[in-house]
Amino acid sequence: MIDLSSEHVFPVKDAPKHIPGRPSSAAVWRWVLYGLRGVKLESTLIGGRRFTSTEAVQRFADARTAAADGKPAPSRTSKQRQAAIRKAEAELDAAGI
Repeated sequence: MIDLSSEHVFPVKDAPKHIPGRPSSAAVWRWVLYGLRGVKLESTLIGGRRFTSTEAVQRFADARTAAADGKPAPSRTSKQRQAAIRKAEAELDAAGI
């Protein structure tokens, strides 16, 4: 799920500029609407416009790579990642680091 407060969000139509290899806009829209071999590019709808994020593109690439390599896809959400970061920072503070 895209976290609007912490992710770099942009319109899906601009996604090819943010993805290596510059896929076509049609390909990106297919990834958003239908997915690619079971993996969908996350997006959010705001005011009738569809947006994605740099982090969503990274999660999409990670899941596709894992699937292609025969490994289970990473399943940590953005909120889970942020919680893990907060926990690690608290542990470092407690240790005086």
